[in-house]
This record gives sequence, structure tokens and C-alpha cells, in this order.
Amino acid sequence: MNAQNDLSMKTDEVLKIELEVFRRQHRDLDEAITALEDKATSDQLTIRRLKKQKLQLKDVIAQIEDRLTPDIIA
Repeated sequence: MNAQNDLSMKTDEVLKIELEVFRRQHRDLDEAITALEDKATSDQLTIRRLKKQKLQLKDVIAQIEDRLTPDIIA
């Protein structure tokens, strides 16, 4: 994902909607990881892939939040 370039072209309203979608996906991945870890026969490769996706989403969420939060000069 090249989110940095995409962010500059989007309005704040679009970014807010995308932020909620990404947060929901992040929560869903967290629940899936927890469910897999609770199983005795969990697939560690799948868990690692899900955790990587979750970290990527976290990065995108942070970039969007930074874009939406105005810079405050103290």
C-alpha cells in the first residue's frame, strides 16, 4: 500500500470513513488472531501473517490520524 501518496489526494471526510474501516479491520484481525491462538491446533504461519497484516493496518491508521490531526505549535 502506498498510503502516503493516496492520503494527499483525499478529503478529510473520505479519510475519516477509511479510518473507521481500517480500525474495524484491525479489530477483526485481532479477534481472528486471538481465536486462532486459543485453538490447540493453531497454524503459526497463519497467525504470523495475520499479525503482519494487523501491523500494516496500524501503520496506515497512524498515517491517517496524523493527517487528520492539525499541527499545533506550542
